[in-house]
Amino acid sequence: MSYIKEINSVNNPLVRQTLVLMEKSRERKKKGLFIIEGIKELELAIKGGYALKTLFYYPELISYDTLLEYLKGVEDPPELVSISKGVFQKIAYRDSTGGIIAIAKTKEHALDHLKISSKNPLILVAEAPEKPGNIGALLRTSDAAGLDAVIITNAKSDLYNPNIIRSSVGCLFTTNIGMGTTEEVIRYLKNNNITINCAALTASKEYTSVDFTQPTAIVVGTEATGLSEEWLQESDQNIIIPMQGEIDSMNVSVSAAILIFEAIRQRKP
Repeated sequence: MSYIKEINSVNNPLVRQTLVLMEKSRERKKKGLFIIEGIKELELAIKGGYALKTLFYYPELISYDTLLEYLKGVEDPPELVSISKGVFQKIAYRDSTGGIIAIAKTKEHALDHLKISSKNPLILVAEAPEKPGNIGALLRTSDAAGLDAVIITNAKSDLYNPNIIRSSVGCLFTTNIGMGTTEEVIRYLKNNNITINCAALTASKEYTSVDFTQPTAIVVGTEATGLSEEWLQESDQNIIIPMQGEIDSMNVSVSAAILIFEAIRQRKP
């Protein structure tokens, strides 16, 4: 395992590259690299099979020996870089990182790379989610429910946006994620005989009366516009959560959680 004793200057080329990867989606996509910040996130990334390229550590917060413990079992260990307090403060977004920041390689999320082993899958599909916080919350819910996959269609945000990683608390790394256009995802679901259940206000059945025990995709749209007409035309069943107040919609991650855990309840032996 290679080791750089210390980087002291915030003008170091590797430090500058890290800052660009944090801030620029285009650079992340071009290089196929992104930033992981925090011990818990690092652990989940390793568990999720992500390849680490460079690992910065601040010795005042984490020792070299402790760092090696976290990297036990990693087949291709990253370059280790000890950084000064000034460098750490420059590249750390938050104080609770535990002294660890890593450069890692992105994964491929095209639908033909999506591996679903279950014969009775439960999948969440999110159409055109924009807010990183909502995407992170959807991934946390999906992890909590043990879903077989999350599929994002017509993505408006870079999946490796640092705000998505932070808001998902690292669940991005342990969730089976696919991405594609609405047309591609509909074709994928139909080819795999997965029932399409769309959260919508029209022609809908109350969610508790819908059968989620068969191979199922729960499809949610944005709070502002809902699902596109393409989804509504291909839906096997529209589903609705009855509202008791004056509004007719909830935060997309809240709605998805209600629908997902109803499906989980129905599937219990």
